[in-house]
Amino acid sequence: MPTLTVLYGPPTDPEAFRRHYEDVHVPLARALPGATDLVYSLNVETLVGDNPVSASFHATFATRQGLDDALASPEGQAAQADVPNFATGGVTILVEDD
Repeated sequence: MPTLTVLYGPPTDPEAFRRHYEDVHVPLARALPGATDLVYSLNVETLVGDNPVSASFHATFATRQGLDDALASPEGQAAQADVPNFATGGVTILVEDD
């Protein structure tokens, strides 16, 4: 099952990031059609590497096509359009599959 993983770099204002992420962005992410097992963490620590990560999000989909359809949906477009509103530390979006 494919998993959408989003990694967020350290924001310039951690409290503003947390507030926007939990109040605005998480509800948008929960509206993604077909997404299951949604989990996020706002307390991520990078142990090794040059790209620090401070937050992560994971959502599972039944198929890769379902994931692609969810991202292309109005809900997916809304979630993607919201990212620049709070992700001042940059973002990396991955698809992990078995």
